[in-house]
Amino acid sequence: MNSSLYQFTAKALFLFLFCSYNLIGQKAPDSLVVPPTLNKINKEKKLDVSELSALIDTLHFEQETLDTINKLMEEYWANNTFNPYSDTFLKFPFNISFSDTVYASPIDRKKVVTSRYGWRWGRPHHGIDIDLISGDNVRAILDGKVRYVRYHGGHGRTVVIRHENGLETVYAHLSKQLVKENDTVVKGQIIGKGGVTGNARGSHLHLEVRYQGKSINPEYLFDFNKENNIRSKELWVTKKWTNPLKHRSTRRSRVTVYTTEEEAILGKEAESTVYIIRKGDTLWKIARMHQLSVNQLCRLNSIKKTSKLRIGQRIVLN
Repeated sequence: MNSSLYQFTAKALFLFLFCSYNLIGQKAPDSLVVPPTLNKINKEKKLDVSELSALIDTLHFEQETLDTINKLMEEYWANNTFNPYSDTFLKFPFNISFSDTVYASPIDRKKVVTSRYGWRWGRPHHGIDIDLISGDNVRAILDGKVRYVRYHGGHGRTVVIRHENGLETVYAHLSKQLVKENDTVVKGQIIGKGGVTGNARGSHLHLEVRYQGKSINPEYLFDFNKENNIRSKELWVTKKWTNPLKHRSTRRSRVTVYTTEEEAILGKEAESTVYIIRKGDTLWKIARMHQLSVNQLCRLNSIKKTSKLRIGQRIVLN
């Protein structure tokens, strides 16, 4: 019997014995230590079959949650690879859960985002850049376990932390790394010092948020304001928020958070929009209307800036 099944069976057996004592009017022995889940019911000294069933379901759910956390934390764990998920398939939309409503600021000064998630200089920018001075403290934004502490190409000195919900946060361009691989860290803990290592143009923190290898626009999950708000304890992520091509690094994308799968599915359908060319339309006008760049429109539709538009022509917007 595996350990998870054993723990659940033991808990269920305890509940059965505890229920039996109450149902037959006998007091539970003093040696029985009642878990927190039963504190309220223990005071009343009564349990019926439906309550027992509900408690077993609760314990089962809690065990399944722990199993899910362990799976997300342990699967594809690799200290020598920046992205160990290269051969995995991620189904959209997917769910991200948070146990808290706030994160810890990654820096000790006011957060100024100098470059956003999106298309930049003809290539994807998979994170956001936050201004700092070399030597400033860099902190973990959530509790987690350090998976990767290396020098990684254009990222320079990098720390990657995996969190219980499966997210990984990437802290790049550091001058110093102050944690080791497999360390457990808490939210707000100093993990490094800011710098300009790698392909950095001036000192800043490059912060990425990834899930199973896919980068997510950090501003979909976190509001980079002074309150350090997590946008929702339950979020559903569509392809739009994992594709830099659909965002501009010079402008904050308009955020509509999907808190249920149904909202995400409807949102996904709305995101897959097509524009029909009308009289007087130009690529520049269409791009401005839909918060895109002309280059993005051209790439999405395999056309050139000089291509002639026809009335009735369909233009893909994402």
